Formats: sequence, C-alpha cells, structure tokens
Amino acid sequence: MEKSDSEQRLQSRSIQPTAVRTMVLDYMIEQKAAVSLADLEDHFSRSDRTTLYRTLKTFLEHGLAHQIHDESGSAKYALCAENCTCSYPDDLHVHFYCSSCQNTFCFTELQIPSFNLPPKFQPDHGNFVITGRCANCAA
Repeated sequence: MEKSDSEQRLQSRSIQPTAVRTMVLDYMIEQKAAVSLADLEDHFSRSDRTTLYRTLKTFLEHGLAHQIHDESGSAKYALCAENCTCSYPDDLHVHFYCSSCQNTFCFTELQIPSFNLPPKFQPDHGNFVITGRCANCAA
C-alpha cells in the first residue's frame, strides 16, 4: 500500500501517522489561514478536544507547524514550510491578523529582520503580527 502525501510529510518530521494526525494535517493543508483549536473542534465534531490538542502539540514539537499569538485571544496554528527548521531567527516571518474576519495569515516571504538584543538575552522564538484588514475585507 502506497503512503499518502500527508503520511509521508508526517514521517519526514518523525511523527507516527495516525488517522487523526493525517486528517488534521489534510485539513490544515486545505486552509488559507491559520487555524485555532476551536476551528479543529468545529470541523472534527466527533473528535475529542484533548486528542486534537495533543495532535497540534506534536506538530509543534516536531516542527511541522508553528503557533501564532494574534489579537483574537486564541493561539492559531499554521503549517511550516517543508524546509523549515523552526529556528530563531532563520524562520521568522510576518503574520497578518484581520480585525474584520479574524483570520490570521502567514507571509513566509516577508522575513523579520534580526535584532541585536542586549548581552545574555537568548531568544528562542519570535512573533511578529500586523493587524488590519485582509484583501477580502478591505475590498
């Protein structure tokens, strides 16, 4: 039996493919904006909240997804590029939060410049969010 693209993508990040992990990955691939745990709960109404949360946590721990804190008050999750190492500052990019539709978008082509922090400050990750109205809401 041939592996699906999602199963291969999971395994490339050393994640054991399960039915839920594969379904969540497929769902996230289809989305144009980052998703929240509530979005997953709405879409997978028969799935347990804890299972969905653990799936997202596994994706984060293995660099398959990254977490975004925007003005919505809920963490959002977006898939990383296949060559992403989730290392600071190499994989930092701009996120855009639409205050009208509450969607959050990754702009991986817009890199965040590195900052010269004071001595002994050791950054692990960074989050850069611009708030405004997306192209659909501004039209």
